[in-house]
Amino acid sequence: MTASDPTQATPHGRTAFVTARVAEGTTGEVTVAIRGGTEAFIAYPAFPGETFEVGSTVLVMDYAPPRTVRVVAAER
Repeated sequence: MTASDPTQATPHGRTAFVTARVAEGTTGEVTVAIRGGTEAFIAYPAFPGETFEVGSTVLVMDYAPPRTVRVVAAER
């Protein structure tokens, strides 16, 4: 495997689509186009007080393997 191997890609820095509400104190979900497909990740807001409703587009700011991300608004 090389550093450019697509199977080693992470969701960090990618846009994601909210499929279950992401809010403080809840477990949300986002889908990310990655590794030639679309994968679901458990999602939490990157900053306290932020909430993202289903259908929102967000940006993955942090990735904790294997399937957890922290997200922010795609446009700030």
